[in-house]
Amino acid sequence: MLKKFRKGVSGFSLVHLLIIIVVIVILAGVAAPRLLRQQEKARRTQANNDIDELGLALDIYANHNGAYPSTEQGLKALWEKPIIPPIPNNWQGPYLDKPILKDPWERNYVYIYPGRVNRYDYDLLSYGKDGISGGNGNNEDIVNWTEEN
Repeated sequence: MLKKFRKGVSGFSLVHLLIIIVVIVILAGVAAPRLLRQQEKARRTQANNDIDELGLALDIYANHNGAYPSTEQGLKALWEKPIIPPIPNNWQGPYLDKPILKDPWERNYVYIYPGRVNRYDYDLLSYGKDGISGGNGNNEDIVNWTEEN
């Protein structure tokens, strides 16, 4: 049996569609900043984890070779035997499963040996979201040493 449709009755009217669009825009306006904050928090956590992983690999490298890679050899010494002096005599790498060169903001991690802060050790850091030294909040540097205020 066929049902007859009444004239003038349809699914959604233009007013209904506009109301739905306004509700979606309001929800997006409320949710988007929260999502962006969580994304930035995740990037900072990833940078901290990378620095910890690199630090462990650097410590193993130093244990095998008697010293950390030079600044010139850089972090690349953790997955390729350095050809720049001082050549490590007991290189047993790679010391990482995969190379880690870039921070979550796609900038190179900064590695300095001997360190400027850790004079008998190395400095390893990311400049954070803004990519420049210093800063607060999401722009704060992520470092392998403890900041003292």
